[in-house]
Amino acid sequence: MVFEVIIPIFILLVLGYLAVKLNLLAKAQVDVIGSFVIKIALPALMFQSLATKDIEEIWLPDFFLVFAIAAYICYGLGFYLSIQYFKQRMSQASILALGASMSNTGLLGTAVLSLLMGSKAMTYIMPILIFESVLLLPTVLILIELGSQKGANVVAVFKSTFLMLFKNPLFVTVIAGILFAVLHIPLPTHLNTVLDLLGHTASPLALFAIGGGIVGMGLKYMNLQTIYLVLSNNILMPVLVYLGLRYGVNAHQEMLYAGTIIAALPMPTIFALLGQFNGLKDEALTPLLISTIVGFIGISFLIALWYG
Repeated sequence: MVFEVIIPIFILLVLGYLAVKLNLLAKAQVDVIGSFVIKIALPALMFQSLATKDIEEIWLPDFFLVFAIAAYICYGLGFYLSIQYFKQRMSQASILALGASMSNTGLLGTAVLSLLMGSKAMTYIMPILIFESVLLLPTVLILIELGSQKGANVVAVFKSTFLMLFKNPLFVTVIAGILFAVLHIPLPTHLNTVLDLLGHTASPLALFAIGGGIVGMGLKYMNLQTIYLVLSNNILMPVLVYLGLRYGVNAHQEMLYAGTIIAALPMPTIFALLGQFNGLKDEALTPLLISTIVGFIGISFLIALWYG
């Protein structure tokens, strides 16, 4: 099973890498593919997956709670250490802590779990994407604003963050999909077909774009902070999720495996994007690259252990 899952993912990553390395595509063109996935394909997949299910199918409170607690523990610890030990400003610590606590759920998680468990994968992907979109990322954006604007009006910061979220297609489609599920609003047949076609492009194109995005990355910021971020993201986070699901809520095997594998995934690309926009290009790209390598080794081990 490990080869059936990892080899297709690895081939798509290599194809993306070679496409840029051999100048078949420019790095900017691959970035456009990544934008298409994040702004169109993944939101389409999320909306359809949410809107076509009963709320009971997608609401897993124990799973959601364990993942949220584990993520906020990793985020809070990363935030504290970034300020107190690594002497980062609040706005920078807000971003770096995201690398310590958030997995590449939407892109890699969807691809890996879909290969492992088919359509059932979205049952476990959706609660985590809802948490990341509705709670974790807004927390980060608020802290960035509070840190970059000394003496900023808290109400104004919350308002601007709220408005910013409603410009994010994934956030909007998550909220809309939940409303469709709660209100039992049926999707028109043709719209459902279009969303299904778009959604099926998300995983392969995401992997291709991630592979192309690796070109040009280097280990320019290799230090103790980078090591800590990778260990927190790829080791501490899955350990906390595993312990919480197994001993905290006594989750069944499928949920236990799915949650742990998602938690062990590499850092998300949005971590690097936020870093670049806030003067942390190398500080974000170096841990992202190392996390991608360590993450694939980790999930390969878990898949071999549990599904081999």
